[in-house]
Amino acid sequence: MYIIGENIHIISEKVKEALKNRDREFFMDLAVKQVEAGAKAVDINLGPRKKDWAEVFPWMVETVESVVDVPLSIDTTNVDGMEAALQKITKAQPILNSTSAEPERLEKIPLLAKKYNAKVIALTLRPEGIPIEADARVNIAIETLIPRMMEIDYPMENLIIDPLVLTVSGCQQYCPHLIETVRTLQFAWDPAPNISVGLSNVSNAVPNENRPLINRVYLAMLMGVGLQMMIANPFDQEQNDVIRWIETKDTSNPLAKVYNKIAERTANSEEPLMEDFNMSDPEQVAIWKTTQILLNKVIYADSYLLN
Repeated sequence: MYIIGENIHIISEKVKEALKNRDREFFMDLAVKQVEAGAKAVDINLGPRKKDWAEVFPWMVETVESVVDVPLSIDTTNVDGMEAALQKITKAQPILNSTSAEPERLEKIPLLAKKYNAKVIALTLRPEGIPIEADARVNIAIETLIPRMMEIDYPMENLIIDPLVLTVSGCQQYCPHLIETVRTLQFAWDPAPNISVGLSNVSNAVPNENRPLINRVYLAMLMGVGLQMMIANPFDQEQNDVIRWIETKDTSNPLAKVYNKIAERTANSEEPLMEDFNMSDPEQVAIWKTTQILLNKVIYADSYLLN
């Protein structure tokens, strides 16, 4: 699993404060620790920075590149900020996060990616929004995103499709369709496009104590349909255990066996069955209940584990 570390994110109060104070040590330490925890790239999400982008983006690139050699993912809606960052990158091939099927972004960002030999994440998002159904999201990729890249002779191996994970709290009906989108995208083009998701988006607006479990169960489902790249928290050791168990087909303990079974069922276009779980084990019961909300079989509520 190729993890793009998500922890330099402007939504974090610590990141916000450190950025305000231009605290180089904070960002250097956070970048190094993410890489040490297994991140193969580091996402830099500073928001649009409409007023100070010309200073902030180069400063952040120089700060992070002074201590790590992995690719940087420049995560912003500010196209000028993207270019300011790209002009400072001196190490690994960068990633632009992101373009979409919205005309203005699709016009500008692929050209920027080509100019600087950057990879680009392309969202299955059109001006009218994100479709629910898998087929509609796949169609955005094959009818709009990929043709645009071909039009400008952009190297297809540098294109990463993001079919957009949405939260189970409020967008529950999208969750099973995203799984099928990831499955189908791998057969949508030859060669198959790279696919990435923002894993933790599935648990946005969920009580903090439940977020890691929802993320892990969804991860097992997505790995079952072939996901190999994601923006995620590399510090989540239980998440990393799930990745290792599924990648190595390790079933040496009860939890490893359960997560492998979830991946296997999903790979075979089957739903997990209650009999796959030891219902006398509270931890496995919680995993079972989580599969049911993610497949939209049981209506999500913050108290779903108590029901």
